[in-house]
Amino acid sequence: MAESPAQGRKGGPAAPQLRLDELLEGLQAQIAQVRATRDRVHTLLDAVLAIGSDLDLDVVLRRITESAVTLVDAQYGALGVLGDEGKIRQFITVGMDEETVHGIDHYPEGQGILGLLIRKPEPLRLPELGRHPDSVGFPAGHPPMTTFLGAPVRVRDQVFGNLYLTDKRDGAEFDDDDEAVLRTLAAAAGVAIDNARLYEDARRREKWLAASSELTRSLLSGADPDRVLHQVAATVRSLSGAALVTLAVPFEGGDELVIEAADGEGAEQVHGLVLPAPTLAAKVFTSNQQITSAALSDEPQGGGGSAAQIALGPGFLLPLGSAEHVRGVLQVANLPGGDAFTDATMAMITGFADQAALALEIAEHRREADHLMVLTDRDRIARDLHDLAIQRLFASGLTLNSVLGRVSDRPQVAERVQRVVEDLDDTIKTIRGTIYALHERDRTDGRGGLRAKVLAETDRAAAALGFTPALRMTGLLDTAVPPGHAEHLLAVLREALSNAARHAHATGVEVTVETDGSRLRLRVADNGTGIDPAVTRRSGLDNLRRRATELDGSLTLTSNEPTGTVVEWSVPLS
Repeated sequence: MAESPAQGRKGGPAAPQLRLDELLEGLQAQIAQVRATRDRVHTLLDAVLAIGSDLDLDVVLRRITESAVTLVDAQYGALGVLGDEGKIRQFITVGMDEETVHGIDHYPEGQGILGLLIRKPEPLRLPELGRHPDSVGFPAGHPPMTTFLGAPVRVRDQVFGNLYLTDKRDGAEFDDDDEAVLRTLAAAAGVAIDNARLYEDARRREKWLAASSELTRSLLSGADPDRVLHQVAATVRSLSGAALVTLAVPFEGGDELVIEAADGEGAEQVHGLVLPAPTLAAKVFTSNQQITSAALSDEPQGGGGSAAQIALGPGFLLPLGSAEHVRGVLQVANLPGGDAFTDATMAMITGFADQAALALEIAEHRREADHLMVLTDRDRIARDLHDLAIQRLFASGLTLNSVLGRVSDRPQVAERVQRVVEDLDDTIKTIRGTIYALHERDRTDGRGGLRAKVLAETDRAAAALGFTPALRMTGLLDTAVPPGHAEHLLAVLREALSNAARHAHATGVEVTVETDGSRLRLRVADNGTGIDPAVTRRSGLDNLRRRATELDGSLTLTSNEPTGTVVEWSVPLS
């Protein structure tokens, strides 16, 4: 059978078929690429919608990081939020479990490659992190990472933070498309962050206005000033989210401050604590300047202050009042390892503090006006008693004296008249005593209270001790403690401090004076040598015990831990 010419050409029909298959395969690859690009665009749009659907800033930041990891198919992702001086203030991670996160020695602080991206906020791609000249390695416990892609997140032309992505899952390097997607996501993230921050600012102002209105209403309605100070501390803690807020006010005529209100962790431990001049609070009070610290307990405190009693981390102290009249010092702090306070939070608390100081000043003027009315009323009462009551009683007494001569022949009547005259004399003496007491109270109101006397005793003891004792005072010591009880307490305090200086050789003394309205308590604890059991004559301690017994109270002496003595003197306020 003869072979056709077409069949005789070897491989003729297969060549066009092969070229057609190649074209089809190329077309399918392009279609797959288009579909992948379409899917990626849809995923990007979904991510943009997702991060913009919430107004809580923490939620938005977490969604941005998760979306970035998903879009570029990275194994690890992080968002570093920048704080003051270009340092990383907040670091949000995706791709690591809790155990791995806790095992890392410390979060990045803005060194190495991360610091390069902070200094030069432009997209950065690296095939291998360790080979870059700026690389400083990873902290202990950090998982190994190779490829890197980073991009800045800008909010209104300011760099808010940076997105960091590492280790593409297929083992390849990050490409131009990954960088373009990350750029787009970072732009959308800036808008979402801006919206969330605006919403937070609006909520913060709303809370601030509500708190200011409530504080002003409480003050102008005549609420107890001590309760209002506690309300200020509690409100500031609620607004700032702080772990501890204290409010210290000055002693009259001195440089020392006392913590009159505290709210949060360890509030009971620092309430009533006296702050000597070297403390940060005293420096803020005298300088009228705000102080911010990353670790308050690491600051020099001169042996005193709440940061010396409780471990405190980041925080700030600000004056409460105007430049002409500082009324106190507000301290806002977190525990060690806690977040630093943002500029927006500090600005909000400063505004609230100014509002609180103004309300306190208005309330003080109102109390002074009320007090002036009371004093004026006392003067009127004293004048009326003297000019009307005493004169009339005196005239009645003279009239009855003249009657005595006429009834001398009637002894029983004369005796009754004489008794009435004597009663009138006693009444006149009582009224004169009342008038004197009214004027005397005017002269002594608010001066020389027990608080000031206790502070003076501890200051005098500092010369013998070689240091100033730590002092804590709580309760209405100036108004609730009778003068007799106050004198006994001062004598006991003087003797206890003298014993700590002469016999105990202490290097630290803590004094606590408190009252709850029913009992008065004094506690003096030192870290000295303790009581020598060989000494049997203790006239000083006998005096302290006698003073407690005279007031139906008690005196106890116990050992302090690890060394020293604790003297506790407690009497009822009946």
